[in-house]
Amino acid sequence: MTLPEPSQVLPFLPEALSLDTLRQQGIVPLRREGELLIVGAVSLEAFPQAQILGASLGLPVEVEIHRREAIDGLLRALYDLRSGLAEEDVDAVEGVDDLADLAREDVLSDSVDVPIIRLVNGLIAEAIRERVTDIHIEPYEESVLVRFRVDGVLRDRLRLPKGHQAPLTSRLKVMARMDIAERFVSQDGRIGITVGGHAIDIRVGAIPTQHGERLALRILDKGQGLLTLEHLGMAERERTVLEEVIARPHGIILLTGPTGSGKTTTLYAILQALARPQVNVLTVEDPIEYDLPGVAQIQVNEKVGLTFAGALREILRQDPDIIMIGEMRDYDTAHIGVQAALTGHLVLSTLHTNDSTSAVTRLIDMGVEPFLLAGSLNGVVAQRLVRRLCPRCRVEEAATPLLRRYGLESHWRAVGCEHCGGTGYRGRVGLYEQFVVDDGAREAISQALPASRLRSAAVERGLVSLWRLGLEKVAAGVTSAEEVLRVTGEDPS
Repeated sequence: MTLPEPSQVLPFLPEALSLDTLRQQGIVPLRREGELLIVGAVSLEAFPQAQILGASLGLPVEVEIHRREAIDGLLRALYDLRSGLAEEDVDAVEGVDDLADLAREDVLSDSVDVPIIRLVNGLIAEAIRERVTDIHIEPYEESVLVRFRVDGVLRDRLRLPKGHQAPLTSRLKVMARMDIAERFVSQDGRIGITVGGHAIDIRVGAIPTQHGERLALRILDKGQGLLTLEHLGMAERERTVLEEVIARPHGIILLTGPTGSGKTTTLYAILQALARPQVNVLTVEDPIEYDLPGVAQIQVNEKVGLTFAGALREILRQDPDIIMIGEMRDYDTAHIGVQAALTGHLVLSTLHTNDSTSAVTRLIDMGVEPFLLAGSLNGVVAQRLVRRLCPRCRVEEAATPLLRRYGLESHWRAVGCEHCGGTGYRGRVGLYEQFVVDDGAREAISQALPASRLRSAAVERGLVSLWRLGLEKVAAGVTSAEEVLRVTGEDPS
């Protein structure tokens, strides 16, 4: 039997009744039939609680049995209706002083009356509903701006009066187990919460600015699971090339790109493909974003002296087959990684460069000897994430002169509708530029050729640039030319 819409259920929920209580009891009011209140329940054992609910409304009760998943789904929708950002919650924040004992474990809760908690709960719940990856709390001279990052693009969500800054910042710092008395040094923290049964991990960073502490919250939904190589969105030929590179028993594989380009997700997908009972896989990360079954993961902690280089030296004594280094930040880390690759280990890591071939010059600039790098590097993947066009509102039109230069006669343009929040885009897809190090590339690396010559030689041997990969997505109607230009710039090769 189909359950009613949440808006039809709200009239049967007294304001004093907590949805937390209903979830614990496994019941929810469904509808009224004459003088009877029909209550959905997960089992007949909940009948006494259903009677109490009916008594609060002055109605006799009849129980309908529904699956737990259906009841929980309706309750989550009711949470959404109740936990939205109400103006009265925003207006009532002023005057809240005692925040130290207000941390909660479940954001989807309507049983909290303190306005600042309801405001923070509403912000997080709404961010998760809208697929937000980052929340930014930005203080200015006369106001506090809250911005959401969706599909890699920031947009304004809420502007609060300046008086709301202190309680909002303190509440988030309390939840993240940070020092609320310290306002003049950078701090990092972590919030572990549940939203309707989903485990959500939020990394919080606070930095002091001219007008107060600025907070950035990175949201990780552990319930979504990790992507595999098959689900990264690579074309068949791209995935085949990558699988051949990672199948090599030793050497270095690097992923490059700016922050937020999906490097860690790709690294985890590769590790899932490689992790087997007969191999020993260890990682050094900062921070550990997801738990990987069958993989020993080490969290960097520079406060106690556990750096990337230090941890890497230690795990080499653990007889690893595969090593993943979260990032090659300095000479020590890069040098140890190269030595590990030359002594029979497969090393995976990330680097911040604009394209794949620039990783070579970056490592040489760090101090790695060209001949050592030539002998250890297997391949480099430069990646970007471009937004997918919303299939409901995209429109096709004639190609611009720039696109016609590359053989395109038409392309799709973003418009914006209710489904995509007026942006014209929904979701993202990856572009993967792969520089496979063959014998010709090793010779060029050992000679320490300039970046431009190294790239030209790689293109001649088949490297497909990010721009060209983006054009393929444009031709297929997956994304727009404007989005590819925004993310990659015009073809540099």
